[in-house]
Amino acid sequence: MEIKKIKLNTPEEVMEFVNAAEQCDFDIDLYYNRIVVDAKSFLGIMSLDISQNFNVAYHGYNNNLENTIKKYAVV
Repeated sequence: MEIKKIKLNTPEEVMEFVNAAEQCDFDIDLYYNRIVVDAKSFLGIMSLDISQNFNVAYHGYNNNLENTIKKYAVV
């Protein structure tokens, strides 16, 4: 399982992330404190405070997803 930290600042960035996640055939979860949402759900992510950092957990590999995660990675 991979866990990475990302920050999504705008609804457009959330949509780009969701589009990348939807192309994957494995589960991707977004964690914020004790809340877990499906990373393939735009409304689920938007229901959170997007000004915060999120942890992304996934079991698989997709090049487009990896590039999108790198783009929004928190160092």
